[in-house]
Amino acid sequence: MWPPPEQVFDPQHPCSTAWAWEGGLAHLMNSLNIPYIPETAVCDVPMPPSRKSAFHRSQTLGYRNGFACSRLPTMGIGRERLYVNQLSQAELDELSNKRPTLTYGQAKQAPPSDFIPAHVAFDKKVLKFDAYFQEDVPISTEEHFRIRQVGIYYYLEDDSMSVMEPIVENSGIPQGKLIKRQRIPKNDRGDHYHWKDLNRGMNITIYGKTFRIVDCDPFTQVFLESQGIELNPPEKMIFDPYTELRKMPMRMYVTPSSFDQLKQFLTFDKQVLRFYAIWDDTENMFGENRPFIIHFYLADDTVEVRELHERNDGRDPFPVLIRRQRLPKSFVDKMKTFPRCVLEISNQEVLEWYTVKDFAVGKPITLLGRSFFIYDCDEFTRQFYYEKFGITDFQPVDVKKKPPEEVPQIIPPYNGYGFLEDSLQNCFSLLPQPPRKNFIKMLENDHKVLRYQVALESPNPEERKRQFILSYFLSTDMISIYEPPVRNSGIIGGKYLGKTKVPKPGSTTDNPVYYEPADLTIGATVEVFGHRFIITDADEYVLNYMESNAESFPATTLQSLRDHFAPRRTAVQAAESQSAAGMGRQELEELVKQVQEQLKHHNYLSNSSMREAFLHHDKDSSGFLDKEEFFALCNRFNLPVSDALVNKKRINQLCK
Repeated sequence: MWPPPEQVFDPQHPCSTAWAWEGGLAHLMNSLNIPYIPETAVCDVPMPPSRKSAFHRSQTLGYRNGFACSRLPTMGIGRERLYVNQLSQAELDELSNKRPTLTYGQAKQAPPSDFIPAHVAFDKKVLKFDAYFQEDVPISTEEHFRIRQVGIYYYLEDDSMSVMEPIVENSGIPQGKLIKRQRIPKNDRGDHYHWKDLNRGMNITIYGKTFRIVDCDPFTQVFLESQGIELNPPEKMIFDPYTELRKMPMRMYVTPSSFDQLKQFLTFDKQVLRFYAIWDDTENMFGENRPFIIHFYLADDTVEVRELHERNDGRDPFPVLIRRQRLPKSFVDKMKTFPRCVLEISNQEVLEWYTVKDFAVGKPITLLGRSFFIYDCDEFTRQFYYEKFGITDFQPVDVKKKPPEEVPQIIPPYNGYGFLEDSLQNCFSLLPQPPRKNFIKMLENDHKVLRYQVALESPNPEERKRQFILSYFLSTDMISIYEPPVRNSGIIGGKYLGKTKVPKPGSTTDNPVYYEPADLTIGATVEVFGHRFIITDADEYVLNYMESNAESFPATTLQSLRDHFAPRRTAVQAAESQSAAGMGRQELEELVKQVQEQLKHHNYLSNSSMREAFLHHDKDSSGFLDKEEFFALCNRFNLPVSDALVNKKRINQLCK
């Protein structure tokens, strides 16, 4: 029967469609024995066995997953399907099992691993179990037992164990290592605990103490499960009830305040009290009084302290000393000993906060350890305190820096050496400077000397007869005393006192008062370093000088001199009226003798300088001088000659 039974319709075959309608035609031609003529065949496939046209061998080589491989042929020559190379399922399974052996040969036995001792294999491998034990507390009113948590460590390298207790702060009991590392005996027969004896949820007794194991770490759990030990479920760790009670915050029963903060904020918003204060830091080294402004915000009772900077005060330009915050006034008792530098202030630590009642003018206030003195406030603050508390006393306090009190310098007593002013310079400076002199006064009063005749006041009659010449130098306010020598008196005359300033009786080194020309009157007593002198006479030059400078001397001094010289002037005028006819050469010689006799009492005069002056003006060496030049030279040398002798009118008469 044609076509053969193995021939099936294949839609992908190029001749399958033609065979569908030409198959019957080919069968008809075969049945009628019609020969096939070349190029008249309907299709090459399928053909009867005697009519095959494909004689090539099937392809057995190919690629799979990128590798070259071969497969058994499934089609024979003439496209006949081969059944001899197809294996059954059992043969295929057997072939798949034997294929590695056929490929690689018989498998060899693996070499045995090296021997590793236990102390090397289990080095640094430790099993950790969390446990606790209960300890009785017989003498305590707050607790009857104590739970202590421990860690049980099992060292696999030598089967030793140790028990460690973690340190709890302020526990009051020794903690740390409870049982040192060792092999723990299990019973009285000498057996020791092994890791197989440990599990979760069991009790273990070590040296009389029973520990309850509640859990273990992940490494311990993995190790025990790998050894085939079934672990019990973990239990919850029990904590010490007293320790947990102590960790709880103390309950404070505070009655809620009825004060409405929202109402305070809405009422006093943007209302600030301003106080002016100073911080007195003078007790510390380089401290000073620093001005500040204290702001009190009525909206939330906060305080701010700002510093007032002055120009070029040398400080950093940061005005805020204390930022705006609530400031504590007093702390609870347990917080007084706690260091404030690390204290975070809260309502639990503060017993009382600063309020508006704590600020007042004229009172100090301590803010965060600094003491401020409030000395004034602004007008709004005064009005607020008056309306709120009825306070009207806001007198500002003067806090200006007072000048330091001058410490009086103690001057040592005068030792009598040198001038007092010169000696005082040693007390004022390490390098003493000479006292300043009035050079203008020295130039104006140069060679101006007031001379007085004085007598020594003494109970001894012989001392009272001694006569002295007291000279007062107007240029330096110094006094010198000279005693004219008297023959056969038994007293050596000469300089009695050198030029020096003579202080008045009762004068001190702090405020020395010296004798002045106004004190030297006729009949006055002058005390010179313990010796008392009485002024009995004076040169007429003294009267002339005081009359020319009457505004510088008191009227009493000037009047005493005028009264003293009045009889002399009267006698001179009478003598002048009697000698109207003129004087002869004899009277002139007599006048010269009187002048010479009076000049003998003044040995300190420089006769050589006077002689040189007269010779200098006598240019023609005639031995005569003009009367004007003569009077000028007499005034220049301050000749201590009575005006009654050297009278201009009388000299004019003699010089005619």
